[in-house]
Amino acid sequence: MLEQFLGVPFTLLSFVLVLTMVVFVHEFGHFYIARKNGVFCQAFSIGFGPELFGYTDKHGTRWKFSLIPLGGYVKMLGEGETMQVIEGGVEGEKDKTKHVPRELTPEEKLVSFKHKTVAQRAAIVFAGPAINFLFAIVVFWVMFMTIGRPVTAPVIGQVVEGSAAAEAGLLAQDRVKSINGKTITRFEDIRNTVPLSDGSAMSVVVERAGAEQTLSVTPRMSAEQDAFGNTQKRYVLGIVQSDETSRTVILNPVEALGTSVSQTYEVVEGTFIAMGQIVAGKRGTEDLGGPIRIAQYSGQAAKTGVVGFIAFVAILSINLGLINLFPVPMLDGGHLLFYAIEAVRGRPLSEQAQEWGLRVGLALVGALMLFVTWNDIKHVF
Repeated sequence: MLEQFLGVPFTLLSFVLVLTMVVFVHEFGHFYIARKNGVFCQAFSIGFGPELFGYTDKHGTRWKFSLIPLGGYVKMLGEGETMQVIEGGVEGEKDKTKHVPRELTPEEKLVSFKHKTVAQRAAIVFAGPAINFLFAIVVFWVMFMTIGRPVTAPVIGQVVEGSAAAEAGLLAQDRVKSINGKTITRFEDIRNTVPLSDGSAMSVVVERAGAEQTLSVTPRMSAEQDAFGNTQKRYVLGIVQSDETSRTVILNPVEALGTSVSQTYEVVEGTFIAMGQIVAGKRGTEDLGGPIRIAQYSGQAAKTGVVGFIAFVAILSINLGLINLFPVPMLDGGHLLFYAIEAVRGRPLSEQAQEWGLRVGLALVGALMLFVTWNDIKHVF
């Protein structure tokens, strides 16, 4: 009981640290490109709500930490600027208040986000997700050059009795060459490929006694433990790696860069495949997680050490960048969609159309947050 109690503050601290890192990276992308395009940034906040502490830099930007550590924002001049206008009615009639855009001065328009070109606004918005991907690539790059990359030859050390692999005729000492046409160079590639299947038969090419054979293997759903010891249901073949072929390889800068880009792409590809399967009804929604599960995994990653924690931050950064590119109003992708329409039409959508789009986006994001939070509660308890 004491260990669990002490683990709660540690998990919360890890969660806040993880979110602070990925949110700072994301918002700094917006901030940096905005400054480069001459936009005045009024505030850079980690978190929402009342300010806890902060300072104002020489450019007039207020850097601050806010009470609710579930995101962040960069407030730019001309972005959502409004002022209250009081409309007086006839005597005895209640005054009406409405919000209209505040007219900026000529000097303010020069440094206003709203008055930049479509290309400049799109670049500022896209910079947030882009730097999330770049951050992950840099993290993997440094890790592969210093700590190394685990490499296990794709040789089957053991076939689980009664498994899909045993039924298909796979044998110990078989070297897996490809799965569904995808080249397999490490055993880790098998672990990344098979769980993303939808349970359909997979074409597995193996090398046995110097000759290649093609076998059809239908993965089976099984309860497996992830890297943090959490039990999850996923498709498996039922094979075990040969520990004698495991080693850690330090990559040179060029190899490490290429591998880090490939690693980032694999995370994006895996996310798209899994989401497509959920939409198609071929995969359950239990794997969708929200703040509670991120907090749980943050604490577990921190307990594995600095390397595991930083790797988790990199993967979360990729997912944050990817999700923000979805064409949903309220997200960066929704704004990019509006700018694309503006570029084609030669003028922006009406304020009413944008407002309704933002309302729909808010409803969708809110519904998703409620759903994943409920998922988290079921997962934890």
